[in-house]
Amino acid sequence: MLSPQMSASRKLAIPVQAAAFALLCFASASTIQGQAVAETAGANSVSASVASSIKPPTMPKFPGTGSGASSSASSASSSSPHLIASAGPPAEETNRKSLEATAGKDAGKILLRATPVEAQIWVNGKIVGKTPLLLVVAPGKYQIEMRGSRGQTGRRSVDLLPRETRELAVKLDQLYPGRVAAAAH
Repeated sequence: MLSPQMSASRKLAIPVQAAAFALLCFASASTIQGQAVAETAGANSVSASVASSIKPPTMPKFPGTGSGASSSASSASSSSPHLIASAGPPAEETNRKSLEATAGKDAGKILLRATPVEAQIWVNGKIVGKTPLLLVVAPGKYQIEMRGSRGQTGRRSVDLLPRETRELAVKLDQLYPGRVAAAAH
């Protein structure tokens, strides 16, 4: 059927094809490997340049909280990423005292009341206490805001004359309605 010469060429064709395939894989492997190395180097150099341009986050420096604390305790507290609670008076007390300290000899008085009671009082954007409150302040114009515990608010503007005493009673407006009625048709 088949001549011996054809049979030998078929036997030889299979190893030649296998050798060609192996040679092709070897040649392309080094090319692929070179491509991978080039991409990795490019990615690393870009990553390195981006990473070097990023500034580390800055943490605020806080003073030590305790007097007579050991140096390791104070250095640990200043390097802490957490906020440290103030050991001083509350902000509302500090703001109120600041207003009263600048009142001078012609100071006026404002008696602040709100409905409902116990509303927070903000004067010119700074918290000063809760209602009812008597403030001794310098004459001038003040923006008063009161905030209730359930989101109620009230805003007024007060122009206080020298040695004037004024009462400011504010009915706080509800942020949301107290009742909702639905009617079916």
